[in-house]
Amino acid sequence: MTLPGSVQKLIKLWSKLPGVGEKSARRMVFHLLRQDPEWIREFSHAIEHLADEVRHCSECGNITDVDPCNICRDRMRNRKVICVVESDEDCISIEQAGIFNGLYHVLGGQFSPLDDREIPQESIEKLRDRVAELGIEEIILATTPRIEGDLTAYAVQEALEGLPVLISRLSYGLPVGGSIGFADRVTLHMALESRKEI
Repeated sequence: MTLPGSVQKLIKLWSKLPGVGEKSARRMVFHLLRQDPEWIREFSHAIEHLADEVRHCSECGNITDVDPCNICRDRMRNRKVICVVESDEDCISIEQAGIFNGLYHVLGGQFSPLDDREIPQESIEKLRDRVAELGIEEIILATTPRIEGDLTAYAVQEALEGLPVLISRLSYGLPVGGSIGFADRVTLHMALESRKEI
């Protein structure tokens, strides 16, 4: 049986999401087809607004619908410490855990020569500028506890060489091979509190 073109197209698009194969995508599309049409319209509008309203903060690189983001505008935060993360998802995980009250810098990638991935150069330059402009006293490298995270941490450390700033890295309270996005609050708290100067 041939599926309608719009159904096939949505299955194909959905299967491009991380962790979603063709069968899972097909299940989701058929679930949508069983929903009220008004709910489907609301769902599609939410996706449209995502593309129109969400962007990256011009200061830290986190996702936001205002620029600069609410974290960067919050004067109650410790403006002498920056937590450097690989992705906005990592930033949100740490922020939702409620264990850090400084600023963030989202690299927007990681250094992985085998996968031909590099940290965007403009992100590194922006970090150097922020350290100098804000008089940052400590940089906390919150990269994933894997080889790519290690390489990313070394690349950032090298890029900040010569700046008068203390550089520390999250302790390995995080599981090796794991992801910050999947860590629970207690694990993130222990990793943050046990960070070490590098």
